[in-house]
Amino acid sequence: MASNVYRSAAQVTAFSTIEKTLSFAYRIILSRFLGAEGLGIYQICLSVFSVFLTAASSGVPVTVSRMMAKQSATGTERGKHAAVSAGVAATLIFTVPAAVIIFFGRGLIAFLFPDEKSLNIFVLLLPGLVLTSVYAVMRGAFWGNKQFVAYSLIELAEDAVMVVLGTLLVLFADSPSDGAFRATAAALISYVFSFIVSVGWYLARGGRFVDPRAELKPLLASAMPITAMRTSASLINSVVATFLPALLITACGYDNSQALALYGAVTGMSLPVLFIPNSLIGSIAVVAAPEMSEHYYARRRQALARDVERTIKTAVLIAAALIPALFTLGEDAGELLFGNAFSGRVIRDFSFMLFPMCISMMTTTVLNSMNCEVQTLIYFFTGALFMLASIFILTPRAGIYSYMIGMTGSYAITAAMNARLLKRKCPEARFGRHAAASAAICAGGCLFGRLLRNLTGGLSPAANILLCGGAVTAFTLAAFAAAGMAGMQPLKKLLRRPRKERRGGSVARRRKKAERAARGKRDEKRAEEPAQRRRGQYERCRPAER
Repeated sequence: MASNVYRSAAQVTAFSTIEKTLSFAYRIILSRFLGAEGLGIYQICLSVFSVFLTAASSGVPVTVSRMMAKQSATGTERGKHAAVSAGVAATLIFTVPAAVIIFFGRGLIAFLFPDEKSLNIFVLLLPGLVLTSVYAVMRGAFWGNKQFVAYSLIELAEDAVMVVLGTLLVLFADSPSDGAFRATAAALISYVFSFIVSVGWYLARGGRFVDPRAELKPLLASAMPITAMRTSASLINSVVATFLPALLITACGYDNSQALALYGAVTGMSLPVLFIPNSLIGSIAVVAAPEMSEHYYARRRQALARDVERTIKTAVLIAAALIPALFTLGEDAGELLFGNAFSGRVIRDFSFMLFPMCISMMTTTVLNSMNCEVQTLIYFFTGALFMLASIFILTPRAGIYSYMIGMTGSYAITAAMNARLLKRKCPEARFGRHAAASAAICAGGCLFGRLLRNLTGGLSPAANILLCGGAVTAFTLAAFAAAGMAGMQPLKKLLRRPRKERRGGSVARRRKKAERAARGKRDEKRAEEPAQRRRGQYERCRPAER
């Protein structure tokens, strides 16, 4: 079972890494052709769109996958189909009326956008609200059926469609707003693509849409807390996208273009780099969460503690391995990737945010798998209030940095509160010492990287990234290996060739088991024979026996 989890996580991580690499390259392309202003408009439209999308479907995929896993163990195939159908019904109940109301009453949300052009760009995304919400349910069906490769391939294909079309379209943009419009059109086409492919795959693999009424109420009861938390996160991002540029104008004296440029540099350039661990942690969470939930409800406390320790330690390792490189090379990355020195300084100054961010994300997933959605929702709101207070209080003094300070503090608060609750829910899991030791190694890697970077100040950003990045990463990983905190066993499990019986199903496993039992009986029989008869084909017989 453990090797299957490792292998599934490796597959999802590999596809997710390729997908995030495409998205990252696309960000670079958009920053080059749209500029910070056009990228800021694009980010504002996507932020508002994500609020409605998150409210419609964010908690449904996880809930659908859990309900399908439960039906697989105790129910029927019709129960699994009913769970998926309930998810589709729940999302359509919200998205179809919302899209119609927004389209005909767009003036009601005009205050969320800096100008009418941005509002029109957002309206273009409304069909994608309905289609993407249904695709989110299909993702939950893939997770529930453990079809991780199919899910990963569709995600990668969707991103590839957006990147290719978006790149071709923005090449001919006449202005930053026109470029944002073209990039948004490419996003809509990618949503249509993923909807068609995912629904087609679900039906082709035996999926059906049936009467959802039996599963609709339990699905909504379980999905609402997760949806509320994620919707609030998207809403807060939308509020920040609306009011932070306005605060920069009124409190710091910037004009509209400068404020949008600063916001675009932070959200469109710096944060995508700082959020690199998200894809890795998300891949692990997708695969590990159902296993932990099964252990929790089956009261297998030792297995649950083992999985909790592994997932949180992995999240800490990811953060501690990346922070020294980003702290050392943040400025070089901003100049090389985006041609924007300010975005590089933000990456450098807030690279330490990765540590509480990774712990917060992973512990939230772990607690949600233990039916603690309400508690994690409360903790999220506590951290969000700190971030909003930081923006409104510190912006006159710290400018755009107030947003990053608030975000770092928000993650630190939720990570601490989640860890405290997790120790009560699963006291057998021990990860505090590992986190402290990882932080110490991370600090040593940052010091080594800064000293090395001071010696290579005359090199180009690309040369510094290659030379210093490799040296700092090697130093950090070597320190983890020397401390016995990063062994090769997980890698061996990932690379190990699966046994043949796994491909043959339960019949092959029974056959192999019977063969091993028969072989054991033959060995016992041979052990009872005289020694000379066991060696008869290699020794000459004695004269008396001849």
